[in-house]
Amino acid sequence: MFRFPPFVQECPVCGRPLEVRVEYLGHRVSCLHCGGVFVASDSADRGNLLIERGNRMIRRAEQLLQMATHRLRRKYQVAGG
Repeated sequence: MFRFPPFVQECPVCGRPLEVRVEYLGHRVSCLHCGGVFVASDSADRGNLLIERGNRMIRRAEQLLQMATHRLRRKYQVAGG
């Protein structure tokens, strides 16, 4: 029986390269290193996934900055009297 070679996909959780069998394309798989679950995708879809991942990281960074700003304002309001 002919088998396709696996393709390499980076885990979107830990970033490690994983060998994924072609028959799992479009299916949810889990990383053996970190346990992260993601949908196996070919290289054409990975660009969109990287953009989405970057957007999530930017949103999270903005949330953290807002929290820090809020805490600093509260701290200085209390200290200033």
